[in-house]
This record gives sequence, C-alpha cells and structure tokens, in this order.
Amino acid sequence: MASREATKTLAGRVALVTGAGRGLGRAFAEKLAALGADVAIHGMRENGPAEYGEGTTLTAVAAEIGNALGVRTMRALGDLTKADDISRVIAETEAALGPIDILVHNAGGDIAAGGGKPDPNDAVNIQEADVRAVLDRNLLSTILTCQAVARGMMERRRGRIVTLGSVAAFKGRTNSAIYAVAKAGVTHYTRCLADQLRPYDIAVNCIAPGDTRTGRFLGTRAVDPDRLVETGTLDRIATVDEVARVVEFFAGPMGAFVSGQVLRIDGGTQCWPA
Repeated sequence: MASREATKTLAGRVALVTGAGRGLGRAFAEKLAALGADVAIHGMRENGPAEYGEGTTLTAVAAEIGNALGVRTMRALGDLTKADDISRVIAETEAALGPIDILVHNAGGDIAAGGGKPDPNDAVNIQEADVRAVLDRNLLSTILTCQAVARGMMERRRGRIVTLGSVAAFKGRTNSAIYAVAKAGVTHYTRCLADQLRPYDIAVNCIAPGDTRTGRFLGTRAVDPDRLVETGTLDRIATVDEVARVVEFFAGPMGAFVSGQVLRIDGGTQCWPA
C-alpha cells in the first residue's frame, strides 16, 4: 500500500482505474490515491480480488484504499466489452466523484471464453470463441472505454489516458499469439487516439509491462526464485510498484507534454525499437 506521505500532485483529480481489484490495477489505483486523486475501482466481478488471494471483494478493496490514503473511492462493476456497461460505469463514477480526469485502462488478460487460459493457445489452433474473447477483453474494451471517457475529456479540454499494453506486442510468438495481437492493437490504437486528442490538451500513452509479480502471475506458473530478487540485477521479475511508478509519470505533472508513447517496463529484456 502506498503511503499517505506522498506529494499530493493529483489532489482534486478523479481517476477511473479499470481491472483494479487486484494485481497491477490495484497498484495503479493505490498510486493515484497516494498522489491525492479520488479513484473509482472498477472490476468485472465483486469477488474478483479473492481469486489469487489479493483481497476479498471489490467493495472492500475500494474501502481499504480510501481509508488508508484519505481519498474518496467507490467500486464500479461492469463488463467493459459492452458499451452499455461502460456508460453506466462512467455515469456512476461521475455521480459519486465528479468528472473523470484520468483513465487507466488496465482491464484485460489472456483469458479464454470459459475462463482460464485458452487451450490450445497458439496462432493456428486456438478456438474461435477464445480468439473473440481475447480480442474483446483486451482490444475492444480498450477502444470502447477510451472512446466513452475521451468524449467528456474533450468537452472539458483536459485529461490523461493510460492504456495497458504488453511486451508481448513487440515480438512474434507461438504461445499466446492472439493476446500478443490484441496488445499490438492496443499499442497502435493508443497512438491514433493520442494524435486525435492533441488539440484538446489530452495526453494518451501506453505502458507495456513484462513479467510482473502479481498474484495471478505467481499463482499460475512455476517461477525461478532467483528472479524474485529486488536489487542487484535487472534480470528479474518486476514488482507491481515498479510498473505503477510509470502511471504516476504519465498521469502527473511531469508527463504533461508526453503523448502517443509506449513505454516498456521490462528491465531491458527487449532492447529494440517499439
């Protein structure tokens, strides 16, 4: 949990963080709250935070963040592949907290239509239902959510949008191929949106994490304990806070003139142009 002592550079701002019940999304929400922003904590399921032992309910997570960091929070439930749900989440957020100044669209994942990872999960044999589920969860939800939030930001002529990409977007791969394709689409949609929103003083950027030690990551695979060190080498797995610091940059004053960028947070595993 971030500290109350952080400089309140985002005091008076309202943030919506999607997929914020656990993992990176929760870390993003905590970081923005520590900087003084009021935060809507979105999730698809009320009990989602309990899935990998990172909390109990979405309602509880919102309360914990608000109480610990002294800001207003709320929980917002919705399926962000559905335009009606997105409209409702935005309306509920703005009714409770005010107009959205910051969107961090973190919701996504390499998740099959029936849950879990697609199986098979390669470029040729993945089932159609899983192709659609992965594209919808990652690319479609990004487009629809950013569209809906951007319209209000354009009217107010201010705002920050941060999307969640992945290092998977920048390298051909057999496994999780559709996830990689979806994240490549997220990356380029971010650039296109940034170009359109320049005249409105709205900065739009994408963060692309590599391996990060979330509950889901650690709970779904064998992890080399040597990669769980936190100092002495960049050949390791990132902490959630190391990724969340980049959201602080993109959402805060230092990122005011930075837009249309994708920043890989991977300790240098990909040392080639994006």
